[in-house]
Amino acid sequence: MLASNDSMGSVPTTLDAKWAVAHTHSSSTTTTTRSHSDSSAGSSSSSPEDNDSETTAPPSLTTGSTMTSEESLEEKLAESALVHQSAPHLGALDDGSEGNLLKHAEFGWDANPAYRYTSQHIPGHPLHTAEEEPSYVIVLLTYLSYIVLIAVGHLRDYIGKHLFPKSYKHLMQSNGYAALNSDFDSFYTRRLKTRLDDCFSRPVTGVCGRTVVCLDRTTDDHNHTFKLTGTKTRALNISGYNYLGFAQSQGGCADNVEESLKRYSVSSFGSRLGAGHLELQQQTEKLVARFLGTEDAMVISMGFATNSTSIPAIASPGTLIISDEYNHSSIRFGARLSRAHIRQYKHNNMEELEALLRECISQGMPRTHRPWKKILVIVEGLYSMEGSLVNLPEIMRLKRKYKFYLYIDEAHSVGAIGPRGRGVCDYFSVDPRKVDILMGTFTKSFGAAGGYIGGSKTVIDRIRLLNHSNVYGETLSPPVLTQIVTSMASIMGVGNNPEEAALLPDWIELPRSLSDGSEGLERLRRLAFNSRYLSSGLRKLGFIVFGHRDSPIVPLLIYLPGKMGSFGRMMLHRNMSLPPDERLIREEGELSERERLALEDPTSSWALSGRARPPIVVVVVAYPATPLISSRVRFCVSSAHTKKDIDDVLIACDEVGSVLDLKYQNGGPGGRWTIEQVLSRSTELVAWDGKSAL
Repeated sequence: MLASNDSMGSVPTTLDAKWAVAHTHSSSTTTTTRSHSDSSAGSSSSSPEDNDSETTAPPSLTTGSTMTSEESLEEKLAESALVHQSAPHLGALDDGSEGNLLKHAEFGWDANPAYRYTSQHIPGHPLHTAEEEPSYVIVLLTYLSYIVLIAVGHLRDYIGKHLFPKSYKHLMQSNGYAALNSDFDSFYTRRLKTRLDDCFSRPVTGVCGRTVVCLDRTTDDHNHTFKLTGTKTRALNISGYNYLGFAQSQGGCADNVEESLKRYSVSSFGSRLGAGHLELQQQTEKLVARFLGTEDAMVISMGFATNSTSIPAIASPGTLIISDEYNHSSIRFGARLSRAHIRQYKHNNMEELEALLRECISQGMPRTHRPWKKILVIVEGLYSMEGSLVNLPEIMRLKRKYKFYLYIDEAHSVGAIGPRGRGVCDYFSVDPRKVDILMGTFTKSFGAAGGYIGGSKTVIDRIRLLNHSNVYGETLSPPVLTQIVTSMASIMGVGNNPEEAALLPDWIELPRSLSDGSEGLERLRRLAFNSRYLSSGLRKLGFIVFGHRDSPIVPLLIYLPGKMGSFGRMMLHRNMSLPPDERLIREEGELSERERLALEDPTSSWALSGRARPPIVVVVVAYPATPLISSRVRFCVSSAHTKKDIDDVLIACDEVGSVLDLKYQNGGPGGRWTIEQVLSRSTELVAWDGKSAL
């Protein structure tokens, strides 16, 4: 029995009976195709109609609510299906072409093995697709939009200070006191960002998994303040970092986390050098080192602090840090704290990086021209705003040639990239021991918190002594450490290797599908399919999309600032993109009520028929997180999403993009496709290399 979270609205508390009906056909005729990674090209994709080559059932996803439960979701559904075969119309599959009729608020069940892929670099495929550019008209209109917004904002400030001085008291001198805030420094926030504040910081409740429950709110003063209405909206969540779908309130990981509370309580109650050094932390670090393939590793209680306090521990005055221009702010912060000399190169431009290395090595330190004490190149494995992968093979070539130290931030790539989920080293088949320092976080792929640093034992021992977060900060709490261990163990398949199994605490009990790695592999392959499907599908619809096709981060470029808020609102309130007459019918008729309930009861015939229009939560991003004119919406794909979920996102983007006129390109080789073509040829899109015409 699956118990729903109390804060999840009207999701049924017992879903087994309903889900079993929908699984009747798939559990009795489950078929598989050959793995994409087993094909000769390494990425060939099978069509849904070719699913009768083998008869092996797909790996199960555990949902046991007790520590002693070894039963998987698939086994429960198969058992319950025998009781409910009298109503096959609720969930009968049509020749396996959907394969995703079973859904859950936290993790959508997708039984079709055709909707799987292996994330791995294939020799001959382009590492970086050429980023498409908008027309000069779009660029000009974008600049004009900002000019108008800035001019109107300054005009309002000027009039307001003279006519309504009390409202602007915090921006003006008063009674000998200086202004509390600078009107210039706060201008962007007050006059531009405020217009979009209803799209930011939406309050949510419950588990932020496949779906999320948003607390509805309204404003009476143009987004300066908000009031909760008391209602809730369950929406498809494609905005949060949940790459492997471990944001779950039940299952093998959650059961062990609950057990850790009984054994260790909530907190570690101290820093590592004090009373907070737990054996569980030592066991976690050994498992992380084994997972990364490094000699040693250490964990830190905050992802941002992992970079900002580790870089000063390895860099100092006399060190040259060469950083990608799009590196995260935590890297920039840590580099400044180290007092090292910092140089930047254009994003992923290996020619400019090599030229910069030549210049810095030949010229030496400024003024004295003495040789640098050390040179440290810092890159990210997967860039969070661009969706682009680092060109690791080329950087390794430069490393061998110029003898610099390499620091890779894998906050977004570890767990999400590579056939084994080990990050960019796994993706490019690079020995991780050849990388000096591997950094990553546990918040994106592992459903936990904090970060890690991996490398040689000599380097890690030095960082342990000099890293302020490790010396003064409180260590990770036992429940978080347990979530890290169990989720990472499921990806590794520790049950297949006695040495790895011995690294786990004795009291941790993993269900079969977690310990043998079948569930972890399933999550990795589902994420790879969903990522490539959404990225390629948006491109074929005519949108400008940045990033690598294997990236779970898919940025869709909007450019015009006035369209950012409209895009976010239309995705959440789907009827806004319809013509007025059809919108009125949906808002006032019985149709909208059915659609509202479709996502709350995903096994209903209305939801299964594909006619529902679920609300979708997205993240719109603008300056200063991106260049001024490159505003975008950033989709974060998860293995918790089903193929039908990605279909819904593509349908919504097609509707909203047509209304807002966001289709700036022709769809690449072969031209633009209709939404019907995209949905029906998903496996072709996933295998598409981006160069040849489909």
